[in-house]
Amino acid sequence: MNARRGKPAAGGVGSVRIIAGQWRGTRLPVPDRPGLRPTSDRVRETLFNWLQPVLPGARVLDLFAGSGALGLEAASRGAAHVQLVEADGALAQALAGAAARLDAQGRVAVRRGDALAFLRDDSGEPWDIAFVDPPFAAGLWPAVLELLPARLAAEAWIYLESPAECAPDLPAEWALHRESGTRDVRYALYRRVTLPGIQNAAKP
Repeated sequence: MNARRGKPAAGGVGSVRIIAGQWRGTRLPVPDRPGLRPTSDRVRETLFNWLQPVLPGARVLDLFAGSGALGLEAASRGAAHVQLVEADGALAQALAGAAARLDAQGRVAVRRGDALAFLRDDSGEPWDIAFVDPPFAAGLWPAVLELLPARLAAEAWIYLESPAECAPDLPAEWALHRESGTRDVRYALYRRVTLPGIQNAAKP
C-alpha cells in the first residue's frame, strides 16, 4: 500500500499495474475503500529490485493485501506461493477475482480475515518474505511484529511501509538491508540474521 492511487476510473475506482514478470502490464482494480493505499509503481520497482535475488521460488506472505499490488507482483516475478490476507470483504473478493482472471489459484491464495488472527492460526510452512503495510492509523505495528517472526523462515525478509520519518521497532535479530522513502512513506527491507558474519547493506 501507499498514499498514491492509480488513475481513477468511472465510479471512483482506480487501478494499479503489475510492472514485470509473467503478468506484466496487467491492471488490478483499486476499489475506493477507506485507508487503501496501493503501493506506487516507483516504490514497487525499487522493492522488487532489492528482492529479485531471493524472490524466485519463495513463499510470500502479504498481510494487508489491499489491491494485491505487492503480492501479485511477487507471484508475477516468480514467487512459488503467495498468501494474500485482507480483512475487507469487498477487497478480498476483488483479490480472489484477480487471481482467477490470472489463472493463479495454484500459486496465489486469498484469506479474508484479520491479519493478527491469521498469524495466530497459521501453522503451515514458514514464509520466506513478508510484506507488512497496515493502515497507518490502526496502531497494529507492535502486535504484528510480536507475532510475525514465529511464522517466518530462519533467514526470512520483512518489508515494512510506515509513515515518513517513522521506523517501527523490530527485534534485534532483524537487520536493516535497504531503506528509502517518499514524501509520505518510509519503506524498508529487513533480513533476519541467524548466521555469524552476514553483512547487511545500509541505504542504497
